[in-house]
Amino acid sequence: MIEKVVIANRGEIALRILRACREMDIKTVAIHSEADRDLKHVRLADESVCIGPAPSDQSYLNIPAIISAAEVTDAMAIHPGYGFLSENADFAERVEDSGFIFIGPKADSIRIMGDKVQAIAAMQKAGVPCVPGSDGAINEDNKEENMRIAKEIGYPIIIKASGGGGGRGMRVVHTESALISSISLTKAEAGAAFGNDEVYMEKYLEHPRHVEIQVLSDGQGNAVHLGERDCSMQRRNQKVVEEAPAPGITEEVRNKIGAVCVNACNEINYRGAGTFEFLFEDGEFYFIEMNTRVQVEHPVTEMITGVDIVKEQLFIAAGEPLRIKQEDVKITGHAIECRINAEHHKTFIPSPGLITRYHPPGGPGVRVESHIYAGYRVPPHYDSMIGKLICHGDTRDVAIARMQGALSEMVIDGINTSTKLQMSIMQDANFQAGGANIHYLEKKLEKP
Repeated sequence: MIEKVVIANRGEIALRILRACREMDIKTVAIHSEADRDLKHVRLADESVCIGPAPSDQSYLNIPAIISAAEVTDAMAIHPGYGFLSENADFAERVEDSGFIFIGPKADSIRIMGDKVQAIAAMQKAGVPCVPGSDGAINEDNKEENMRIAKEIGYPIIIKASGGGGGRGMRVVHTESALISSISLTKAEAGAAFGNDEVYMEKYLEHPRHVEIQVLSDGQGNAVHLGERDCSMQRRNQKVVEEAPAPGITEEVRNKIGAVCVNACNEINYRGAGTFEFLFEDGEFYFIEMNTRVQVEHPVTEMITGVDIVKEQLFIAAGEPLRIKQEDVKITGHAIECRINAEHHKTFIPSPGLITRYHPPGGPGVRVESHIYAGYRVPPHYDSMIGKLICHGDTRDVAIARMQGALSEMVIDGINTSTKLQMSIMQDANFQAGGANIHYLEKKLEKP
C-alpha cells in the first residue's frame, strides 16, 4: 500500500484527503503557500512544506515545487484533489516520470477528456449519448459550412471552447445573423483564457437539468457507477447546491445510463474516480464533459452509497483491483450539499477576513466538510468556498428539513457567507418540488 502521500491542494478537500489517509494509516505531507500556514490540514499533517508565495501560479500551480516537496519528504504518491493541477495532464505525466504515483487517471485520459472535441469523439465511439453538434472543431474561415452546420443542428446553438471549463468559453447564438461574429469572439476569448482557440458547435438545450454519473474504475477492466447527482442549482454555470439521487430518475433509467458510463470507462481504460456530466432534458441524457478527478460534490454520493470515494482512489492508485462490484452498490435515502462561500449572499462580493466565531451544526444525518475555525483568517487569494454542508435523510423531504435546521444552526461571524442564499433555496417551493432546470436559480436571483 502507499505509505506517504503529498496532498497537493488546500482547504476542505486537503483536509478530506488527510482524514482518509489517516484511516488507512498513510502518512501525509501538506504543501502550502505562505498565506496558508495556518490551514487546519497543515497543522494536522505528519509533515508540511511551504512551496511558495500566496499567488497560485507561484505555489499550488508550481509543478517543480510540488514534485520537489515529494522528493525531500520521501513520499510515494501525490493526490491533487480538485481544481489547481488536478486535471493537468502534464502534471500527471511529470509526477509519474519522476517516480511517484499520481492519484488519478493516466495523463492520456486527462488529456483526451480535457479537450472537449476529443472527449465527445471518444464518448461517441463508446456509445455515450452526446448533444447534436458539429462533431469536431469548426473552421472560422469556412463561413458557409458553419452556417450550414448551425442550420442543420437548429437554433439556438452554443459555441464552446474545446479547452474551456468552469462555465467559461461559451456563447449562445439565437439567429444566423449573429453566428459568424459569435464564433470569432468565442475563439478570441478561448485563445486568451485557455491557450487554445479551438471551438465547436452544439445544440443549445433551453431547459435542461445537470445530472452527472459518478464512476470508479481500476484500469484493469473493472468499473462501477455510484448512481447520479443533480447539480442544476447553478449561478453563472457554477454549482451552488448538489443532491443525490436526482429527483425523478428511476432505478431503470439510472442503471441504463450508469451501464453506458461503466462501458465507456472500460473502453478508454480509465483509472480512478471520475464523473460523466450530462444535460438531461425530456427524459434524454446528453454528454457534455467528463471530470477526471474527485468532485466537490462527492460527499452526497458517499452519503447515499456508503462508499468512501477518496479511499477508493487511494486503493486504485496503489494498483489494487476495484474492491466494489456493481451489485454491492445500494442507494439509501437522499443527500443534499450546500456550498458555503465567503461572499455576500446578494452581491456575491468575496468576503475574506478573520472568522471571529464559528459554530458548526450537528445532529442526525449532518456532515460538515470545512477547514475553517474561530481565529482563522480567510485569505483573498483563492476560491471563496470555505466549506460544504451535507445532510442525509430517509427521504428528500427529510434531507431538506435537516438542511434548513443545519443552516439555521451554523454560525460564522466576522465575514459574509452564502448561508442566507442557501436557506432561501431550501425554502423555495420549486426547489422543494424537485426537477428545476439549470437556469432556475439565475432567474430567481434576477427578481427584486
